[in-house]
Amino acid sequence: MELLQIALVGGVLALDGTSLGQFMVSRPLVAGVLTGWVLGDPALGLLVGAILELYLLVSFPSGGARFPEGATATVVAVAVAAAAGSPGGVPLGVAAGLIWGQVGGWSISWLRRANGRFVPEPDAENPERLMAAHIGAMVLDLARGTLVTLVGAASGRWAVQFFAGAWPLDSTDSAGLLLVGGAVSAGIFLRDLGGFRRRKFLLAAGVALGLLGARLL
Repeated sequence: MELLQIALVGGVLALDGTSLGQFMVSRPLVAGVLTGWVLGDPALGLLVGAILELYLLVSFPSGGARFPEGATATVVAVAVAAAAGSPGGVPLGVAAGLIWGQVGGWSISWLRRANGRFVPEPDAENPERLMAAHIGAMVLDLARGTLVTLVGAASGRWAVQFFAGAWPLDSTDSAGLLLVGGAVSAGIFLRDLGGFRRRKFLLAAGVALGLLGARLL
């Protein structure tokens, strides 16, 4: 039942990415908290979601480019981290989320191609056909997100049983490892915004907020 709940959360959040709403609840930070709440540990969801939010800032969903899917990736990451029960839970969960985000991105590309085949020819006398095609595309996206999340959470929870006990770092070193990766991602994002010289005040504000967030967490 828990895996089914996780899968449904992933499916609903996947809809927010493009098909329905786009209320930003599919962003890793929000998706992490919602998944953590479903699993009874919203603090863990917030932590994993915040890390993935930082890691995925460099992925801009523009045009028809393939990009990692943050919603299903975050749901899978939180599910894996919650199942690990060791200092390696968060790093392993984040790693699973980053890997599965690529799978989600591939499935979105497949969905776009499928939707292109389902779109009916323009018919001014029968707009119901176009409406039915749009609703069908949303249902297909819901099914896609649910299936991607289910497979990712199930396989990730199975795999983490073999790696969690062998994780060589304690909680402090694991956090340091994640911060190093986050710093690299933040540096790439800063360069995309124009570099240090043009965005030094933005960088200073980000570092201050990051340190404050680390203290609070």
